[in-house]
Amino acid sequence: PPFSFSYSGGKDSCYNMMQCVAAGHQIVALANLRPAENTGQTDELDSYMYQTVGHHAIDLYADALDLPLYRGFIKGTSVNTGRVYTTCQEDEVEDLYHLMKLVKDKEGVEGVSVGAILSDYQRVRVEDVCRRLNLQPLAYLWRRNQEILLKEMISSNIQAIIIKVAAFGLDPDKHLGKTLDQMEPYLLELSEKYGVHVCGEGGEYETFTLDCPLFKKKIVVDSAKVVVHSADAFAPVAYLRFLKLHLENKGESSGTFMVNSCSCEESCNDDDIFPSSEEDEPQKNIPVIWKSLKHYSLDFTKTFGSSGRSLSGYQWFSGITAHFLPSKGKNAQEAAREAFSSLRANMTSEGLKLKDIVLFHLYMKSMKDFNVINSVYVTEFDLCPPARVCVETLLPDGVLFRIDCLAHKYDVAMDDVLRDEKLVMHVQSISHWAPANIGPYSQSIKVGDVLYCAGQIALVPCTMQLVSGGIWTEAIVSLRHVERVLQAMSRKTALHHIITASCYVTDSKHVPIARSIWQKKLRECKKVEDSETHHDVTAVCGLLAVVVIAHLPRDAAIEWHVVAVVDDPLQRKHFAMKMLSEGFQIECESVESSSASCASISVRLSLISPSTSQLDLDGPLHDLIAMFRQAVEKLSEDCSATPLSFRAFFKEDVFDAETLQTGLQEYLEKYLGKKTPALILVPVVDLPGKEVIHVTCWLS
Repeated sequence: PPFSFSYSGGKDSCYNMMQCVAAGHQIVALANLRPAENTGQTDELDSYMYQTVGHHAIDLYADALDLPLYRGFIKGTSVNTGRVYTTCQEDEVEDLYHLMKLVKDKEGVEGVSVGAILSDYQRVRVEDVCRRLNLQPLAYLWRRNQEILLKEMISSNIQAIIIKVAAFGLDPDKHLGKTLDQMEPYLLELSEKYGVHVCGEGGEYETFTLDCPLFKKKIVVDSAKVVVHSADAFAPVAYLRFLKLHLENKGESSGTFMVNSCSCEESCNDDDIFPSSEEDEPQKNIPVIWKSLKHYSLDFTKTFGSSGRSLSGYQWFSGITAHFLPSKGKNAQEAAREAFSSLRANMTSEGLKLKDIVLFHLYMKSMKDFNVINSVYVTEFDLCPPARVCVETLLPDGVLFRIDCLAHKYDVAMDDVLRDEKLVMHVQSISHWAPANIGPYSQSIKVGDVLYCAGQIALVPCTMQLVSGGIWTEAIVSLRHVERVLQAMSRKTALHHIITASCYVTDSKHVPIARSIWQKKLRECKKVEDSETHHDVTAVCGLLAVVVIAHLPRDAAIEWHVVAVVDDPLQRKHFAMKMLSEGFQIECESVESSSASCASISVRLSLISPSTSQLDLDGPLHDLIAMFRQAVEKLSEDCSATPLSFRAFFKEDVFDAETLQTGLQEYLEKYLGKKTPALILVPVVDLPGKEVIHVTCWLS
């Protein structure tokens, strides 16, 4: 597809352009913003967004690349400097909007190349401009390892010189005008000693590209002078002002170049990953005959519930259902709108809005309806949509989808309490990092020390297509996406910071594979942690639920969904117990974060001794909830977290959903009273081993 290139003249924008061409995109135009002539600052603007030093020479790039160049003036300033950008006419971002609109109107471009590596500030603003203009941002350098990236740039024959220095250890007299390959050893040394960003992402230095394999002509600097912008004794800021430049033709070999092969699609040849026990092997379904139960009047398809509001401002809403009966003349979009209207009304009654949602579960009757549902969903959320999990499961006939969600908002009465900041990661740029969120959901939302992540499937980030190679590769790549999102949200966060995880697979044979890869990745994390901290204490890792469902988005075989905590896993508290109950085994585990701000409980009900006689469901459900209450009470000794959700994955062929829901709700209310969590029933195709119910509970 044709795309324009937001070009500063620096190494990053140049190398990203090479990556775009390697990915099959066609450059049709260059775009650049320069300081307005009436500002008096003709060389270097104090801009959060743009590199302006060297802008006098930008016109040469049009000839060097043989492309049209569109230029605009930076009239605005950095007005809206928040983490989320909203349109502000006096802001310098609007200058970019007007320039890109002009390029789109003139050239018909579909995307924009962006050289951002680490700056969320720049990425968020470019993505906002692209969203408004319906353009796709392409940021192939995003969150790449900077040492590797710098080596790649040099080996790719990008000839760029240092044009500005602004960091301790960088000397204008010594380093201005030096090439990247000349500077690389020293930059690595500065990074080791002082934490300088090797690629200059902290503003330590800026570059000007003289030549790259895409150039048809190269730029030659005839003369330049050093301009000192700030004569700081420790970190002087200075730049080169070009006095005379000219273009030279290149040899016949120009136009061909090599870009390092994409690492997005990872082959999987791990010999040490294998199913660990017979228990994980798929079990034959055991026919279960339940004793007749009293008739309940509860309508399973219409049940709505919510937890109470926790002290930290959380509340979980469940049971919102979209009913869809084509015979009654209603279409799917209308059903979806009614469901969201119902959710909005229920949240409003609790003093909450849709924008307060941080995590959203969407359980669908059929993935075929995804586009229709998504078209309604996208209208309900604005710039910072919640993290989302979306799977197809065995819902009753006449139900289009069912949703549940976690919302967070402090009560007015708690204004004097230090509020937890809400951070949103909603990366929409195509990159080599992790899949872009081109849909109405965020990769992750951080509230306080908790990271609520979206479900991840194994899309190849740079193509947004499902990775090839089968379940092993999908499991590894999708879990790698999870890890990268966690690290991007909080630098030292890794898989062992996960406190609860749900893994959705589409075949019972995939269960042991998912578990094996999960355990292997956690072992790898532990090795890294041990080598850094020399601890003998074992980290308490998150509780994993693996469930078999009908279908996943894009026909993926596996999807990981996690919640993590930025805490010390070595200081977490872990509690486990089990008991027998009328032919069933009940196992319960809980993990509490080291900060005691949140916890996760898992309860598994397994049918261990199938009987030919009828089984009584009442006893096991009573014991399951009684054990759950024990776990809650054990946690509440030093943890103020409230049980918010009680998500019961159950084998659809074993239980009657209505009976199960009524029994669970009755015992939850009996044993937990006002602390009753929102009950969420999820009918699944299968569960591991002999499990017939797997409950996951979130406390916050």
